[in-house]
Amino acid sequence: MGTQQWSDDIVIAELADEPALSDELASLCNRIEKAPAGKVPHVVLNLAGVSYVGSSNIGQLLLLRRVMGERQRVLKLCSVSDQVWSIFLVTGIDKLFRFAPDPMTALAGIQLEETNQ
Repeated sequence: MGTQQWSDDIVIAELADEPALSDELASLCNRIEKAPAGKVPHVVLNLAGVSYVGSSNIGQLLLLRRVMGERQRVLKLCSVSDQVWSIFLVTGIDKLFRFAPDPMTALAGIQLEETNQ
């Protein structure tokens, strides 16, 4: 699937099931951690291709959330399947992340937030 630079300020990661999911999340977290100040993009995680998340994936998502928060950037998850959403509900993850129904809505939300700052 992969990551694409949607704009200078926003990256969209199209995620798929394991083993690609762990690899992509690790790569994205590494990219954000190594980015120079002022060059860290907002991130949209498109979970349309993900049918299951395990405990290690949840750990990676939490790490990415922390790293993004430290850099004052937005992390949005979108296109979450019912199966994955039920895992998020059971684990309480639904209260920690920001969600959008689809990538375009996530992008529009980030752009509106940027405009209002």
